Amino acid sequence: MDKAIEVSNLIKDYGTLRAIKGLSFQVEGGEIFGLIGPNGAGKTTALRVISTLLQVTSGSVKIFGYDVTRQADKVRECISYLPEEAGAYKNLSGKDYLEFMAGFYSENSQEKKNIAEKGVKIASLDERIKDKVSTYSKGMTRRLLLARALMVNPRLAILDEPTSGLDVINSHEIRRLIKSFAKNGTTVLLSSHNMLEVEFLCDRISLIDKGLVLETGSPKELKDKYQAQNIEEVFMEVVK
Repeated sequence: MDKAIEVSNLIKDYGTLRAIKGLSFQVEGGEIFGLIGPNGAGKTTALRVISTLLQVTSGSVKIFGYDVTRQADKVRECISYLPEEAGAYKNLSGKDYLEFMAGFYSENSQEKKNIAEKGVKIASLDERIKDKVSTYSKGMTRRLLLARALMVNPRLAILDEPTSGLDVINSHEIRRLIKSFAKNGTTVLLSSHNMLEVEFLCDRISLIDKGLVLETGSPKELKDKYQAQNIEEVFMEVVK
């Protein structure tokens, strides 16, 4: 299958701080791929570069063959990005918010309606979709935002800490949604510091720390290699 993401020797500097120090990994089309590591490992910076929100200092990043620096517009047509700290317009209802966002991705009123209706279905908030976002719990807001990211059928969904701060029930529902979209052909790149969660969700992962990839493989491959019971144990071995 075609490569969805090709990151090669990526370096990203913030002034004198080198946040990413030569990151390299590839993601196959249709897979769920996780970047995992501790806070400050460079996960969010990598996602922002891949999403065209940050400039590459050196190295290269390609999305479905499009260079994020020279062909940023083409990349943006392929992707949808959900930041960890994303928010929705609190004075709008959930339905109105999805309709408003659908307007950016549609060429006519019928297409806008279709996209928004899909978002309502994905969010699965029932009658609460008509209530103001300001009345939503964190879990409800996150489901609304994930619906916004997925309702446009992106070729690549980039999700930063998609279940951060959510309870078990909401986390389970978010993971179910992500898996269902991947089964229908959407490639998913996600970051998380929750290594146990990613172990169950991802086809392959890269363990990163201090801006570098330490290991890449399927959870099973990595656990077998390090004779570990889980990915947390793998990570502790790798960072020794």
